[in-house]
Amino acid sequence: MTEFGDFISALGEFGPYQKWLVLFLSLPLLLNPFQMIGQVFMVVDVPHHCDTSWIRAIGPNLTEEEQLNLTLPRDADGAYEQCSMYSPVDWDLASIMVYGLNATEKCSNGLVYPSAQPPSLLTEFDLVCDRKDLNDISQSVYMVGLLLGAMIFGPLSDRIGRRPIFLISILLQGLFGVGTAFVPHFYVYMAFRCVVGASVSGILITALALATEWVGVSSRPKAVLISHCFVAIGQMLLAGLSYGIRNWRLLEIAGSAPMFALFFYIWVLPESARWLVTKGRIEEAKKVLQKAASINKRTIPPGLLEQLKPETQTKSGSTLDLFRKKHLRKVTLIMSCTWFAVSLVYYGLSLSVTSLGLDIYLTQFAFGAVELPARFCCIFLLQWFGRKKTQGVLLLLSGLMCLVITGIPEDQPMVTTVLAIIGKFTATASFSTSYVYSAELFPTIVRQTGVGLCSMSARVAGIMAPLIRLLGKYHRAIPMAIFGSAPVVGGLLCILLPETRGTDLADDTGSATPQLSRRPEILSKRDTRQDGVDLEKDAYRCSERK
Repeated sequence: MTEFGDFISALGEFGPYQKWLVLFLSLPLLLNPFQMIGQVFMVVDVPHHCDTSWIRAIGPNLTEEEQLNLTLPRDADGAYEQCSMYSPVDWDLASIMVYGLNATEKCSNGLVYPSAQPPSLLTEFDLVCDRKDLNDISQSVYMVGLLLGAMIFGPLSDRIGRRPIFLISILLQGLFGVGTAFVPHFYVYMAFRCVVGASVSGILITALALATEWVGVSSRPKAVLISHCFVAIGQMLLAGLSYGIRNWRLLEIAGSAPMFALFFYIWVLPESARWLVTKGRIEEAKKVLQKAASINKRTIPPGLLEQLKPETQTKSGSTLDLFRKKHLRKVTLIMSCTWFAVSLVYYGLSLSVTSLGLDIYLTQFAFGAVELPARFCCIFLLQWFGRKKTQGVLLLLSGLMCLVITGIPEDQPMVTTVLAIIGKFTATASFSTSYVYSAELFPTIVRQTGVGLCSMSARVAGIMAPLIRLLGKYHRAIPMAIFGSAPVVGGLLCILLPETRGTDLADDTGSATPQLSRRPEILSKRDTRQDGVDLEKDAYRCSERK
């Protein structure tokens, strides 16, 4: 029986067609880091104090320093309080200067920021004092968007196709990303961020499916991890972009508008031929396969194409299919735990590594520089050691780094930073491995549903990571202990998973274990004749004699 992998071998496992496809899938990922962590550069803390201009009505000739000295209390260090003021009174200026003011209240007339400060999210929406928590809440709302995107776009792309979901996600990210720059209220900003998060999730999971379903077994990790390297490059670009553009609205436009430059994807982005076959759309599958073979300068044997026939019953998958079969239930539960653990340690470390001794822009560049080799190394680690060992060991190492940090004294920030960067390196590599491993473990008809479910688990961890850091006020070691324990457990659970290196992608839910790819490379008729000898017939005669 002909398998779909035979067609991929015939047209070329990683020819020019697949390389262009991976490039097209990777370009939107350059902007994903901006959506993920760009807000950090829009809420940089600046000096501020309550607006106490009420005293100007009775003392118009006061200097700014005199005004602040009369109307603002001081903290234990002698600096002006940033979030409280003396209550306004009806006294004359002389009485105020003689007797002073004692009763305090929260800022009731707004806040004052440095006049030279470019407009930022923090200053425009007053994300300080009682509203300070809105910054973290908005980050959690973005993570909720990622969760909703995984819930919606994962199953939807299994039903209506990878291509339409990818295009819709690009459109949504561009529209709502640019729209965020024009919002009048912070709550509208959070709503737009939620939609952007959902679109980012849609791009991530559909790019994964298209990258894995169009390439051969040996090039699968390469295709996925090359696209992940663009995420690391995007993080470094974010540092330069945010350094050059300090106005938060202009920064939003600069980080989102380039999505509209990808409108040409409507004409060049293909649908997954593997998905078309599982849906019984054979003629469409033949067309895209022949186009791919043509660009790769290969020819698919006509006899092989004739074997591509629609199935009597079109296959369709659902979330319930992941739990009906014992082997899929085990894979789903373990991979969900793995994604949760790696996401928790990744975001936990990203939020905690703040003692590098560099400014925020250089620190961001360093984070991207760490991720690039981590993702690139996965290409070789997955080929040399397989998926299961790589995933398990990387998770264990990232967890152990966090656990070791809990025992480092507070007066050794450099040691803590080095361990945290090593942990971030292994967590990043583990995250990339999770994408490749999950795509190979789930069958085609439920691949996006399965990866979407795993992504949901990761997004729950992303929402929890900032909240876990708040436990540090009880003991500084608690957050790192939690961030370290989860990946250790996840790494040990990986022992129970099957190895998928060198195996064909499963198309239906029937196979309990990945099937090793045993077929030889399929050659075109042009390639199978050499010096007038038909190599296919010759190979057949040799096998008959054996």
